[in-house]
Amino acid sequence: MRRANADGPAPLVLLAEDDPDVRETTQLLLLRRGWRVTPTADGVDALAAVDTEVPDIAVVDVAMPRMNGLDLTARLTALGVPVVLLTARSLAVDEVSGLAAGADDYVTKPFDADVLSARLHAVLRRARGVVSEAVTIGDVRIDLRARRAERNGAPVSLTSVEFRVLEALLRERGAVLSREQVVAMAWDSTWQDPRIVDTNVQRLRRKLGPEVVETVRGFGYRIEAERA
Repeated sequence: MRRANADGPAPLVLLAEDDPDVRETTQLLLLRRGWRVTPTADGVDALAAVDTEVPDIAVVDVAMPRMNGLDLTARLTALGVPVVLLTARSLAVDEVSGLAAGADDYVTKPFDADVLSARLHAVLRRARGVVSEAVTIGDVRIDLRARRAERNGAPVSLTSVEFRVLEALLRERGAVLSREQVVAMAWDSTWQDPRIVDTNVQRLRRKLGPEVVETVRGFGYRIEAERA
């Protein structure tokens, strides 16, 4: 059993999806975004693929033949492989069951490819311990675990929505995120109006300073930060 090289140019995604159209489309979209992909049609084939090379992360459909996605998730997480679930149903029972089985995140079909890629990057960062719980940006310090922000040593009061947007950008610091990607990461949904991101970025700039969140015109927002 060979483990994928975490320091290599492209992380390896194990894709377990029984619908051939969805599987092929998802594989192509991930390849275009710089991932390597091992496609499999069900849980049994997925575990066989793991015997050859352990992936960096897995994308697993909930409803599959021979071995369902929840059982596969439990097997993969036991091997230390982080999992993002795919579900065709936006039902809380799927989400709760998936997270209970050890999944790190979930995406509801149909999904945006950029959103899925952003979720995968975020899960990998957490799994590899890349994200510091305390982040300093100039005179601003954000403690993600305590959900506190300070500017020049003085506490800054942030609403829960403002902190969600801030945390989403910090989890992918250095990367440009579209409004849709921020929504997907902050609310685990694509149903929110993307303009909510613009509104809360403006509020964050007023409270934390204009330099904290950078606008990349035509693409989205980015935070450049160093770990404390």
